[in-house]
Amino acid sequence: MSTTLLRNLKVEADDYTLLADDAALPAAGKVIVSHARWHAERDALLASNLVVGIKIPNTVDIATVLPEIAERPLIALDFPAFPDGRAYSQARLLAERFAYKGELRATGKAVVRDQIGFMVRCGFTSFELRDGQDPAACLAAVHEFSVPYQQAADHVQPVFLRRRA
Repeated sequence: MSTTLLRNLKVEADDYTLLADDAALPAAGKVIVSHARWHAERDALLASNLVVGIKIPNTVDIATVLPEIAERPLIALDFPAFPDGRAYSQARLLAERFAYKGELRATGKAVVRDQIGFMVRCGFTSFELRDGQDPAACLAAVHEFSVPYQQAADHVQPVFLRRRA
């Protein structure tokens, strides 16, 4: 079964293929490689006819790897478990401090309906949904809260600033 992808608040076919570290490189197309593979094979990947996105573990300090990944068209950040929210911080850094303009993708076990609205606020533009999730319900979750309480990467004015005005 293929993964359901939400991109820019629409259900879309995923035009990227996630490559295992030991998989042969295809002749052309769009691929996502691990940060370890990117680091080890960067020159070959750049010389290929591939459009290369990178999957970054949530344990990586984004500021230290930014020079080598900033020009990639897609950065996938991992949510391996519900109590682990480090990818939220990585996304906010990429979106706000580093003004990353490519596709910022949320992947992993904790990419679920109840979290997608918060992920959008942190700068994510696409989401790999787990099997069995209703894409329409996930899209609706983005708009469940009409007024945010804190500032975020989406630059929606929070309620405390509205009250000041």
